[in-house]
Amino acid sequence: MTFEQEIQELLAGGEAEALLQALGGEPTVSVRLNRTRPLMTALTGDAPAERVPWCDCGYYLDRRPAFTLDPSWHAGAYYVQDASSMFIAHVIRSVAPHTPLCYLDLCAAPGGKTTAAIDALPAGSLTVANEVMPARALALCDNVTKWGNPRTVVTNAQPREFARRLPAAFDIVAVDAPCSGEGMMRKDTQAVEQWSPALVRQCATLQRDILTHAWQALKPGGLLIYSTCTFNREENECQLEFIAGELSGEPVAVDTEPAWNIAGGIDTQLPCYRFMPHRTRGEGLFMAVMRKPQGTAGARLKPAKPAKQRDTAALSWLAEPDGVQLATINDIQCALPRDTAPTMLGVMGAVRTLQAGTPLLDTSLPKRQPHAALAYSTLLRHDAFARVAVDRDTALQYLRGEALTLPDAPRGDVLITHGGMPLGFARNLGSRANNLYPKPWRIRTTHT
Repeated sequence: MTFEQEIQELLAGGEAEALLQALGGEPTVSVRLNRTRPLMTALTGDAPAERVPWCDCGYYLDRRPAFTLDPSWHAGAYYVQDASSMFIAHVIRSVAPHTPLCYLDLCAAPGGKTTAAIDALPAGSLTVANEVMPARALALCDNVTKWGNPRTVVTNAQPREFARRLPAAFDIVAVDAPCSGEGMMRKDTQAVEQWSPALVRQCATLQRDILTHAWQALKPGGLLIYSTCTFNREENECQLEFIAGELSGEPVAVDTEPAWNIAGGIDTQLPCYRFMPHRTRGEGLFMAVMRKPQGTAGARLKPAKPAKQRDTAALSWLAEPDGVQLATINDIQCALPRDTAPTMLGVMGAVRTLQAGTPLLDTSLPKRQPHAALAYSTLLRHDAFARVAVDRDTALQYLRGEALTLPDAPRGDVLITHGGMPLGFARNLGSRANNLYPKPWRIRTTHT
């Protein structure tokens, strides 16, 4: 069977042709603004951008600019995300309780849905963002870092480790499952080339394994948010039927507006939400919510023992130093908000953790210098470092890792800013400034 034949079997004739035609068109471009950063209009000019209907901080762009050359993108002012995927924020606001929650994004890279969830969750919530693949986990860590929320933990673990070591620990578990990628075909030629019925079956098997482990990590009464970027029933509605039948999951409906033109499920009575490119302005997406029945109480996390602290001077860089607890991960001293620190330490003690809270400094370095992640954190005290505002050209020089000359800046560690937003640190020596922007983040293109 070909992909076209699959779509013809899935949808009625006219609907199938409309979808296939849409998949041959141009993909949309959209961004989601970071609520903790100043509102930027440079992307859209003076004319107001069209807002994504189901996301109050999502906007469509009429063109795809060179995001790599926009300093505000590097500062975490916005995330480039498909409009359909922004639906996760609406889902969380619609179905989640209004008290602080413990949220696990089990398949989180590269971080679009994770950062959307961070903004949508009730204040004080903890987000654990996990990715199995090491390289993708590092990219996830970078994106979560630049979003700036300190109540986050980034992990690199298999789903079964959460089921075994953190059973019934999370109020919400999101599974944005690895899938056959049919919904991304107009954006990703590899999705077209690799598609086959065998791939669909392989993905469906993997998804059931992940869902089974995710269910075990979910508290009784907790919510599982399942999503894919594909169209077929085997990876979508059939997985909901598996959760309902084999795991006793209870379906949860999400309120939507008819004007959004979101399609329902195919051959199922379970509430689910299909974004189809010929109906909605975005790529293909499937999403649904299931509740775990009430039962025994959730597990009690065993906190990891915080490492001995060798340097508390970095606390002076924080707006509320008494509101954090220090912990060390691989020589990186981190500040954990006290209200979520016990749970964060519990996660850190159970699964491989790449980053937690706000990194402050690398204790292995001979001289104390602020960690790059501190520049973006909402914990940073505004006047902790002298701020040096630079123009766009100088900002791009900095982001390329080039040495700067800062004649009007004081000596010592300074914070480079552009458009009112921090880009990172530099150590001003007077005649020149050492660029402290991390090498993996640096811009490699020389175009301006």
